[in-house]
Amino acid sequence: MSQGRVSIGGCDLLELAREHGTPLFVYDEQHLRSRCQEARRVFGDRAAYASKAFLCVAMARLVHSEGLCLDVATGGEMHVALAAGVPGDRLVLHGNNKSMSELRAAVDAGVGRIVVDSFDELDRLDALHAETGSRPPVLLRFTPGVEAHTHEYLLTGADDSKFGFTVSTGAAEAAMRRARASGSVEVLGVHSHIGSQVLDASSFTKAVAVIAAAAEPFGVDEISVGGGLGVPYLNGETAPTITQWGEAVHEACREAGVTARVTAEPGRSIAAAAAVTLYTVGTVKTIDGVRTYVAVDGGMSDNPRPLLYGSGYEFFLPRCAEERRNKLVTVVGMHCESGDTLARDAAVPSSIAVGDVLASPVTGAYGHSMGSNYNKALRPAVVFVEDGRSRLVVRRETRDDLLACEMFDA
Repeated sequence: MSQGRVSIGGCDLLELAREHGTPLFVYDEQHLRSRCQEARRVFGDRAAYASKAFLCVAMARLVHSEGLCLDVATGGEMHVALAAGVPGDRLVLHGNNKSMSELRAAVDAGVGRIVVDSFDELDRLDALHAETGSRPPVLLRFTPGVEAHTHEYLLTGADDSKFGFTVSTGAAEAAMRRARASGSVEVLGVHSHIGSQVLDASSFTKAVAVIAAAAEPFGVDEISVGGGLGVPYLNGETAPTITQWGEAVHEACREAGVTARVTAEPGRSIAAAAAVTLYTVGTVKTIDGVRTYVAVDGGMSDNPRPLLYGSGYEFFLPRCAEERRNKLVTVVGMHCESGDTLARDAAVPSSIAVGDVLASPVTGAYGHSMGSNYNKALRPAVVFVEDGRSRLVVRRETRDDLLACEMFDA
């Protein structure tokens, strides 16, 4: 920080906004690397970064260079990872409804793990084996029936879930017996995932107890506890570190007598706090006795989480980070949608004005990756910063990009 102005990775945020425009995602490369290194120390070299949190070619290369695998949830994510030069055997393919073409592409690429999610998927793998003779390595996704304390849309481990084989109904045992008896797949172990933005490590320890007991009769070599570790978004919030999460998981595994390799798939906890989003204020509208609206040049197209999950975010002015944030405003986007709200009652300096660059921290996960072209908005650029240097890793979309898939002669 210099004279109250904020820098990240040695780069002044206002200068970055001037150079690249807004909205703009700015990622601290050293933060990303530190979190990857922490995950590898805690969970080993089969730990996988959950790329759905944030993925581009530069991110895939960074994660791979730090010795993590990549968890990809679709054929599209797999395509980006492979294009980045990540070897197929360092990928873990997820998805509750993988198509035959996705499974075929995974086998062709030599994907290191396919996480099998349903009996229908086992049927497809049988058909693929008959067609190609392939026998891919798999983990079976067990649903432990543990409801983590998070938003209902982020729950994945409860019995009532679209994901996996439910332990309590006997589906998990039946799936394991079928897969073990099949010549179509090589069963390496089991996988579970209880949800996203989980702030209490005890939810993971409960899941470990269930999964360990369900897997014990089969003597599996690998157990993945998935991801879902949350991060603090607002002042006063707390969350376990990756290390604390890992210690809790490993202790639960020891208590359960697990001898298999234990690994995980952190995503948000690696990417979220690494980035800020920069906006430009276009309108300040005060309704006396009601509220003040601050409208920025982005919104739900670059961060849909407030609309989807009621997620909260903080804001600050990079030009005066030390100035007291003594004014409560509602930060809204520029979309033709009343629900396009980034934060209600956000504290900002009373000097906020049209033309200011407004920054929102902890936006490195599920902003860029969940972004859209709603209202034909252009997706923002992404910049990585480190040691006073910045590099553009994803360019801003242009209006011509909006027409790239149009068939004008149709």
